[in-house]
Amino acid sequence: MTTLLKQTVGIDVAQKELVVSLGRMNEQINIEIYAYKVFTNNQKGFSNLVTWVEKNTLAEIEVRYVMEATGVYHESLAYYLFGIEKQVSIVLPNKISNYSRTLDIKTITDKSASQAIARFGLERQLELWQPPSKIFNELRQLCREREQLVQERTMLKNQLHAERTSAIPNSRSIERISKRISLLDTQEKEIKEDIAGLIQADGYLMGKMKILSSIPGIGNLTAVTIIAETNGFELIRNKRQLVSYAGLDVREKISGTSVKSKPRISKRGNRNLRKVMHFQALAAIRTDERFKGIFARMVSKHGIKMKAAVAIQRKLLELTFILWKTDTFYDTEYLHQNIEVK
Repeated sequence: MTTLLKQTVGIDVAQKELVVSLGRMNEQINIEIYAYKVFTNNQKGFSNLVTWVEKNTLAEIEVRYVMEATGVYHESLAYYLFGIEKQVSIVLPNKISNYSRTLDIKTITDKSASQAIARFGLERQLELWQPPSKIFNELRQLCREREQLVQERTMLKNQLHAERTSAIPNSRSIERISKRISLLDTQEKEIKEDIAGLIQADGYLMGKMKILSSIPGIGNLTAVTIIAETNGFELIRNKRQLVSYAGLDVREKISGTSVKSKPRISKRGNRNLRKVMHFQALAAIRTDERFKGIFARMVSKHGIKMKAAVAIQRKLLELTFILWKTDTFYDTEYLHQNIEVK
């Protein structure tokens, strides 16, 4: 009789459902994916998931629950499993997608994705997940709330402009729109005060904010958004992972001599990180001689300003990670130093 070495639960997380596959590895290093089921992504579904896993696995061998970091949809399940003392590993999406390409999978489905995650958990030595500090969750919620307010206010300002410049403007409509804009201004101010209060109450985080804000183009709100969206770079081990997590990595398809697509950023990552880096990159190009020079050289090379601006976004994001890890302030010679955080 063969002995089991590992058991994993591969979970493909969506907004409303959890697609789950069970996998096991024996002492001959043979892998078997042997069960599959779908559960709702809520508390009842979590309970049913655990009950099903316990019925279909050996109690004497620890089971590892493995899932991707998919926005916020995986978080409730991760906290639930951690709360009942289950082993949990959360993996960056690019790791799973890169791994899946090495498998002989003809069609990608939710089921095949969960099977790939289960197999990945069996083949790799994954770190156990620990809940991030509460302050990162609070900061992320506040930053996202502020971003929603900013978007809504922009829409209202456009409406106000259209109303004021119409042939027959409606004074009552203008008054109501103006009041809503004023309310959003007040609420944004409150959010900024809440963010500042959280930072000031944490001496360690306040020091880190000063370091990140020393980077050209990176202001306090940008720095807070970056660390909030990455949970203080909790899952990030190197610059390449961070760029991929933000969806700023370049994808290019080349097959023989007949198929060659233009290089494009993947956009398969955290859109909040990508969005917050756009105007900051433009500010860095405008205010810092080093970034201005890099931008000019890239534009002279291929003539595409947006492509050069995206490269600056990547470099700025990488710098935030390096300076966070090394506790080093930005200086003008920093781009010439060969520093890599493992």
